[in-house]
Amino acid sequence: MKYFLKYLAIVLVTLLLACGGKTQETGGLRDLKNYNISLTDLVDSLHVSKNDAKILVSKSDYTLSVVANGEVVKTYPIVLGTNPVDDKLREGDRCTPEGRFKIRAKYPDASWTKFIWFDYPNDESEQKHALAKEQGIIARDAAIGGEVGIDGVPEDSDYLIDEGQNWTWGCISLKTADINELYDFVYVGMTVEITK
Repeated sequence: MKYFLKYLAIVLVTLLLACGGKTQETGGLRDLKNYNISLTDLVDSLHVSKNDAKILVSKSDYTLSVVANGEVVKTYPIVLGTNPVDDKLREGDRCTPEGRFKIRAKYPDASWTKFIWFDYPNDESEQKHALAKEQGIIARDAAIGGEVGIDGVPEDSDYLIDEGQNWTWGCISLKTADINELYDFVYVGMTVEITK
């Protein structure tokens, strides 16, 4: 019994040390750079200009990062459309688009706090859509869709992010506090890059 307790203590210490560098309160064992530091404080301390910043979304990592001068300033946990793997090719496919976009507008939204609208579909999206029609991947009469962007969650629904529930029709979704913070930082014309 004495050896068993020593073994158990070693296993528990090892597990605690292995998990120590990961963020638990965001619902996953993923690294989120500077998540617990306000974006305003980071931008001020690093002397980051908004004009040098962009948004980088990694669908496979379920993260949205603010990047400035090639360096990640802050990373947020996200969820995506209910089909989080494929690239958006048509309206209603519930996929999050991949590519390089520009923010076209931002505004308050009664359903999910704030909405940061980017320019899907853009020229690249139109080309992917046309090619998918040519190859018979989607119907010839399929519409491309639109109104895709970055939003919050419905009221009292941060658990959707914590639990990794992909719930949108193709938008990128953040916790309420995170969308509020990001909304204040972004500007019309800022680049949003979305990768697989």
